[in-house]
Amino acid sequence: MHAVSGGEVAGILVAVFWAILVSFLAVALARLAQTLRATTKLVADVTDQAVPLLADASATVRSAQTQIERVDAIATDVQEVTSNASALSTTVASTFGGPLVKVAAFGYGVRRALGARGGDGPARQPRRAVIVGRTIPAARRTKRKKD
Repeated sequence: MHAVSGGEVAGILVAVFWAILVSFLAVALARLAQTLRATTKLVADVTDQAVPLLADASATVRSAQTQIERVDAIATDVQEVTSNASALSTTVASTFGGPLVKVAAFGYGVRRALGARGGDGPARQPRRAVIVGRTIPAARRTKRKKD
């Protein structure tokens, strides 16, 4: 047998080191490939689920836009009805308001005239003032003059 020299031992050590290094790299590459396959599957699944969700979201946005347009049309109609009601109220007030006030004033004048002529009517009660929910008799309302 022949004796092993130092260079041969160093060569064997380097060869073993490279074999261990290549084994670790092979295991790391295998795990990286497995991770890439899982990532690719996950991205494909997300894409398969995201496309219908985006279609549903788009349909929802279109439906919301349609509803907003309908509400806008309703608000415009309500505004028109309000302005028409205001105009009608103004017309009725100007048409009937003046004559009704005149009729009421005439009726009040007739009652006062008839009340002044027929002194046999019921005695008139003194006027009362209402202050914050309380009634104060007329005698307490008048200020007394200082002597």
